[in-house]
Amino acid sequence: MHPARDSVDPDSPFVEIAVEVFTMLADATRVRLILAMRGGEVSVNELAERVGKSPAAVSQHLAKLRLAHLVHSRQEGNRVFYGLANPHAARLVVDALQQAAHATDSVPLGHDEPPEH
Repeated sequence: MHPARDSVDPDSPFVEIAVEVFTMLADATRVRLILAMRGGEVSVNELAERVGKSPAAVSQHLAKLRLAHLVHSRQEGNRVFYGLANPHAARLVVDALQQAAHATDSVPLGHDEPPEH
């Protein structure tokens, strides 16, 4: 058991905020962006290439993720780099992918590795 997780009850004031986080992550492009930033900061153009979207579209998604405090940005010259604000967003996404794999019976119970993409 994990003490921090076990201490959260259904009446937590963070439930509504958690719903907002899940709503923010309810978009395939934003999920892919979170996954693409797991290794550290990445430029907008590189993120666009990794997720197969235009830099303009990626910038719009990143702005939403930044407003939700899921990512941070840093400007270097005329380039903007984005990175995860903390490891929790990546963990949520990986856990969701693992749940999806379980839902499709693609991963045996008790696995340790996230599905590869």
